[in-house]
Amino acid sequence: MTLEAGADFETLLEYLRDSRGFDFTGYKRPSLIRRVSQRCSELGIDNFRAYLDYLQVHTDEFAELFNKILINVTEFFRDKQAWDYLGKNVIPRIAAKDGDIRIWSAGTSSGEEAYSAAMLFCEALGEKAFVDRVKIYATDVDEDSLTKARGGYVAKDLASVDDDLKSRYFERQGERFMFRAGLRRTMVFGRHDVTQDAPISRLDLLICRNTLIYFTAEAQGRILARFHYALNDEGYLFLGRAEMLLTHAALFTPVDLRERVFSKVARLELQERLVLLAQSGSSEATDHVVRQLRVRELTTEGSPYPQIVVDALGVLVSANHPARQMFEIPPADIGRSLKDLELSYRPVDLRTPIDRVSRERRTTSVQSVEVRRADGTLGLFDIHFAPLIDDDGSVVGTAVNFIDVTQTMHLRSELDRTAQELQSHREELETTNEELQSTVEELETTNEELQSTNEELETLNEELESTNAELQSINTDLRLRTGEVERLNTLLLAITGNIEVGAAVLDKSMRVQVWNERAADLWGVRSDEVLGSSFFDLDIGLPAEQLRELIQAGAGGRPRHDELEVTATTRKGRDIRCRVIVHTLGDGDRPAGVVLVMEELNSGATTRQR
Repeated sequence: MTLEAGADFETLLEYLRDSRGFDFTGYKRPSLIRRVSQRCSELGIDNFRAYLDYLQVHTDEFAELFNKILINVTEFFRDKQAWDYLGKNVIPRIAAKDGDIRIWSAGTSSGEEAYSAAMLFCEALGEKAFVDRVKIYATDVDEDSLTKARGGYVAKDLASVDDDLKSRYFERQGERFMFRAGLRRTMVFGRHDVTQDAPISRLDLLICRNTLIYFTAEAQGRILARFHYALNDEGYLFLGRAEMLLTHAALFTPVDLRERVFSKVARLELQERLVLLAQSGSSEATDHVVRQLRVRELTTEGSPYPQIVVDALGVLVSANHPARQMFEIPPADIGRSLKDLELSYRPVDLRTPIDRVSRERRTTSVQSVEVRRADGTLGLFDIHFAPLIDDDGSVVGTAVNFIDVTQTMHLRSELDRTAQELQSHREELETTNEELQSTVEELETTNEELQSTNEELETLNEELESTNAELQSINTDLRLRTGEVERLNTLLLAITGNIEVGAAVLDKSMRVQVWNERAADLWGVRSDEVLGSSFFDLDIGLPAEQLRELIQAGAGGRPRHDELEVTATTRKGRDIRCRVIVHTLGDGDRPAGVVLVMEELNSGATTRQR
């Protein structure tokens, strides 16, 4: 049963995030809804609102829900071909570098992949260098899985590990196998949420296999930005078989796409670096912003164009170096009213455009003004007036920029001549570009659909593997219980079949569970004819009604031992005196059934009850 998504489901996710710190809002909805619906079905709950109420009352339900959502399907050297490629082509490159080696296994589940990486690096470096140089961080959001990773494995968990590696890297402690203590100290296991917590940095290798497939595209982008920040410039990213990164080529480039090994794109544009730093949660982004503000303060000094700034009161508050040179503005003029300066009317009136900009709050300009440059030559300048608007919306001043357009005017006519030719070529190129863009968008759409389908299939496959493992465990338990029941039945039949008196075992409902051969011989009905039938409904020569009070007293009260002698008729029609012994089965005040022993007596005996 899969319940419908809606506001109630999103409210449930918000409650899990706010109350327990597990943020599943970035997980893909189809898989998430399917897993939560399965848990609701197990509890007999038919809507998410009711399940939220159930969670708020039963705090132990959180663990069951998280175990259902967090699919922990993994094994040592899972997808062995990919691990072989990593061991032969990537790990030797990392091992060849100088200094420490840092590895992060994110979403490590119960730790198999972290230990797999440890064995490969130990093989490449040797034990001494491995212990001295390597540090492996293994993290997951599920504390129960981390507990298993720390506590070792049973024999079946190591089925995919070669016997040679198993004997050299694991030590047996009782029924469990522990990673060798001398090597284990290089590994750190801890809880970490890749969607919220700051990443581990300065990494040479980041392993995150079949984890991204559970997140939405937006959440994947945030996680990959953190991974990009975490890796060294020569670092490698090792993903699962369903994770392609085709839409994140600006961050990672394939080393081997088939085996899902990627390298970091080290050189990014400034804007991309700032976005990634902000997404990664690094303090470096804050430091960079501070530096950017200082650069912004010095921007006008580095401008090749003269610029002055007048505040809302008409005071000249700044003039950059080119403006001071061209208009010969002394330092003493900074802070004076513009109207008192020659600059206000020479080479052109500035106050009128400045007043218009302040009043209308929009940019204006004066075209082709002749101005004498600092070297004495004349040039043509466009003067641009731009309002400076504060965060509260008020105009706090006006920036006046003098743009030298002398060369531009000379080139304008030539540009006009070529404009028509360029326009015709541009139209052709635009038509071609639109066709190409349309084709690219169709391909991208198809690729996204295929990627989404592939990830969904991978998710379903992992759920099936998890369910199969649970069913195998249940099946094993059932086989053990069935064997035990068969052994007990064989023992019981062996006992009852070899005694010389009739014996029957009744359950709490007075239905026959055991009927031995002597009972069949006495009353003429076989075991297969009476099993499951009520004892009081049997058509035999034993007067069951005379025994009803005695039997029901034994079955309904405290365990007891009673007997009664009655007159009965055997299967051959012969009247006999029969002693019936009633013994209650059970523990304390909870009887589980009744044992009847039926013994033929010598004639002439008298009826007695004890």
